[in-house]
Amino acid sequence: MGKYTADAEQLLKDIGGKENVAAVSHCATRMRFVLNDPSLADEKAIEDIPSVKGMFTNAGQFQVIIGNDVPLFFNDFSAVSGIDGVSKEQGKSAAKQNLNPVQRAIGVLAEIFTPIIPAIIVGGLILGFRNVLEGIQFSSLGGQTIVETSQFWSGVNHFLWLPGEAIFHFLPVGITWSIAKKMGTTQILGIVLGITLVSPQLLNAYGVAGTAAADIPFWDFGFAQIDMIGYQAQVIPAMLAGFMLAYLEIFFRKFIPQAVSMIFVPFFALLPTIFAAHVILGPIGWTMGNFISNIVNTGLTSAFNWLFGAVFGFLYAPLVITGLHHMTNAIDTQLIADFQSTNLWPMIALSNIAQGSAVLGVIFLHRGNKKEEQVSIPSMISCYLGVTEPAMFGINLKYVYPFVAAMIGSGLAGMFATLMGVRANAIGVGGLPGILAIRAQDWLAFTIAMLIAIALPFVLTVFFRRQGIFNKLDPVDEATGELYADELAMAGNVPQSFAAETVETPTASTTAAEETLYAPVDGEVITIAEVDDPVFSKKMMGDGFAVRPVSEQVYAPVAGTITNIFETKHAIGILTDTGLEVLVHIGLDTVELKGEPFQVHVKEGQRVTSDTLLADVDFEKIKAAGKGTDVVVVMTNMDHVADVTLSNTGSTFKNSRIGQVTTK
Repeated sequence: MGKYTADAEQLLKDIGGKENVAAVSHCATRMRFVLNDPSLADEKAIEDIPSVKGMFTNAGQFQVIIGNDVPLFFNDFSAVSGIDGVSKEQGKSAAKQNLNPVQRAIGVLAEIFTPIIPAIIVGGLILGFRNVLEGIQFSSLGGQTIVETSQFWSGVNHFLWLPGEAIFHFLPVGITWSIAKKMGTTQILGIVLGITLVSPQLLNAYGVAGTAAADIPFWDFGFAQIDMIGYQAQVIPAMLAGFMLAYLEIFFRKFIPQAVSMIFVPFFALLPTIFAAHVILGPIGWTMGNFISNIVNTGLTSAFNWLFGAVFGFLYAPLVITGLHHMTNAIDTQLIADFQSTNLWPMIALSNIAQGSAVLGVIFLHRGNKKEEQVSIPSMISCYLGVTEPAMFGINLKYVYPFVAAMIGSGLAGMFATLMGVRANAIGVGGLPGILAIRAQDWLAFTIAMLIAIALPFVLTVFFRRQGIFNKLDPVDEATGELYADELAMAGNVPQSFAAETVETPTASTTAAEETLYAPVDGEVITIAEVDDPVFSKKMMGDGFAVRPVSEQVYAPVAGTITNIFETKHAIGILTDTGLEVLVHIGLDTVELKGEPFQVHVKEGQRVTSDTLLADVDFEKIKAAGKGTDVVVVMTNMDHVADVTLSNTGSTFKNSRIGQVTTK
């Protein structure tokens, strides 16, 4: 009988039995199920299984957090269920059965834009900075702009046009490359296709409107002429062409012998696609893109723009839950191409702020609840920096009323921003830093909108809680029973006599010890709430920190013994002398890379210190695969942890002391 046999049997029962499992796999920390009927999973019962640390559903997969011992749990689950595991990619493929066609299409859109969003964000910051330099007339400068009064800043402004053009004018190259990567076809062909859409030989898309029809260059085939028009910054033409290239390559691979496929597959896939892109797909895509952007822009600039802004601001957070929010990236990008700015993105930034402010309200209401603050405080900070999932799934949706308060605050802030004509130069960093992407002339109006998004959700959260409106949960917490009871009594939900009762909490009897935490790699230390993976950011695995690396050597963050090296080398477990279990997880979702970027230098049972090199890592290969590079350090046995303190965030070097863990 295995260590987790009983828990595995219980989990099999609680997910609906063997007949409800379409596929199962695992990564470094979690079991990944594809369920035939997800509604049969009894989440409340699963939470009570001792070895389960949490669960969530993502992209059609029901994921159960186990921790470092997930390989052992998986083996015991396979033994009791008789179900063989599949690869993670096979699991993803099977998971599509739980997605409707719209969800699948949105998922594809998200996978295309995710790798290129960092470049778009940088481009937005550059445009915003250039807008300040050349677009604002300062009274202190005699009504002139900065570039008009300073040769240095004029040169800086001129130079910054170069990366700005590279990012936005040549965006189709990034899109066609990303599609080839996502479809598993030849990426260099995607790049070549993108270049043919933005070649300097073509009339620049930005100059088409101002060029007379007779002056537009063309290819003359004798019997027909084709306009030589470029598709700079155009999204839909690039997407249509990219998918045509990918599907043609996949088609010809099936029929052309492998011995000559390197010659004929690229030839028969690329040339027809380039021709179709300029004759059919480009004009159609251009028309579609203009139609969509004009509809959105008209709605946001019409007499009813206040209603459009209010509805979008109110509903954006629910769109995040469904995944439909990914479509806004394409719309924003098209708006920027057509109008040189977007009036949609500012409302997204305001929605992020509103969710964080609702969490702030919960922190205020539940002050003293140390256990919840481990989730709520990092989640609030994460929201204000543009990442809302930890706050929404960890706090606001749990209690419902904060989520509703955030939606209302976001709607009213969005309505105000729309009425004031606030526009962004590009997609920017969400949350409070989003102001950097806003046109300089709109900063004051956007600041007021941000204040609305900060104040209103906080006030409404407190109001809803005190009045019992939308009040779904807020049970009496074992550690702060008196506080919760007082608040419930204030809301009129329980007798005041109950508010006077307190709940005794057990006192730790073990001697506390401290473990020093060291940076495992050169880079930037961030809180675990900032990690772009809900398993870590929501602390489902435990508390800890992460480092965004700038070097390729990963060292041990604590002194102890190596207990587990995952088969794909991306995760290593360490047990300290005080009994603290530490997981070093290199990169995000890197289990899919099957160990290729990792060269491990330790073995199980080996003693290590902060000077011990765990692994050499090719982070460039990880980036090229579209995966995150964060090196995450997590304390997985939180029942043994009293407190985790980070004394140093920001820039760091390997073996630098950055915090400590107090054990029970």
